[in-house]
Amino acid sequence: MRVLLVEDEPFMAEAVRDGLRLEAIAADIAGDGDTALELLGVNDYDIAVLDRDIPGPSGDAIAQHIVASGSSMPIIMLTAADRLDDKASGFELGADDYLTKPFELRELVLRLRALDRRRAHNRPPVREIAGLRLDPFRREVYRDGRYVALTRKQFAVLEVLVAAEGGVISAEELLEKGWDENADPFTNAVRITVSALRKRLGEPWLIATVAGVGYRIDTATTSDR
Repeated sequence: MRVLLVEDEPFMAEAVRDGLRLEAIAADIAGDGDTALELLGVNDYDIAVLDRDIPGPSGDAIAQHIVASGSSMPIIMLTAADRLDDKASGFELGADDYLTKPFELRELVLRLRALDRRRAHNRPPVREIAGLRLDPFRREVYRDGRYVALTRKQFAVLEVLVAAEGGVISAEELLEKGWDENADPFTNAVRITVSALRKRLGEPWLIATVAGVGYRIDTATTSDR
């Protein structure tokens, strides 16, 4: 999952970003409304987390921009105001959820996971393909009933591949979904992560490389081959 975090307090923004990274959630930070609009124009985010009181275009204006663009991207509003009228106005602007500062990181993670499941309601919370069972909420992976321990990046990459249901995913898309905006587009991180992931999942190899295109889950692969 990749989220846009719009928060003008640098220490808080970095702390939240680092905490989300531990949950295999990549977050890009925008400290003002102009940066948020710029990032929304070039990146594909799963969820936007918007502080309402930021420099430049406000969080409210960013929410209106997302809704007006026709995007179905869920929005979580952040604010220090906890009055009912403030929350009501946020929902009227198009927010899907509301979180009052200060908040526990765990609560934000749970809300992000819940919105992601709602966004992808046509896919089961637990995904199964080619003998692989992936639970994105509990961050557990099993292959033919065997538990597979994965690193955060390995899980993030596998989650994208499994969601594609055998479709080919480019290295660029894996980098976009599994890493934040600071990732070097020329890095070998994706190739190295996929290679390590293959070894963790074991033979026969479950992840196929499509030369010059990307990677996919080999749906024909079984442990009996």
